[in-house]
Amino acid sequence: MIKGIKFASIPVADQDRALEFYTQKLGFRVLTDQPFNDEQRWIELSIPGAETSVVLFTADEHKDRIGTFGNLSFWSADVGRTYQELKAKGVTFLGEPQNEDWGTAVVFQDSEGNKFVLGTK
Repeated sequence: MIKGIKFASIPVADQDRALEFYTQKLGFRVLTDQPFNDEQRWIELSIPGAETSVVLFTADEHKDRIGTFGNLSFWSADVGRTYQELKAKGVTFLGEPQNEDWGTAVVFQDSEGNKFVLGTK
């Protein structure tokens, strides 16, 4: 039976720039950084405290997805505090956290223009 999601792929144009963003600004850790082919590396990152990881890799048929709205969202126990910490590190947000009946959320943008929701669990 399926036990969970191992990783989610994030399409990126510049793997070095994206690696710096995800490790230096978001605090992710490198699990694997190795050659994949002549054009890309397989870069798998862990999220501290999470079982799921992310991969900074773009399949050729997904290059048109770079800079679009991501099909995954991240969560934090305290969105407001995380928003302040990440904003201080230079992360671009598309507004301020909004409190809704279902929780708090805000959208941020990575180094490649991809947009993701940061919300409560």
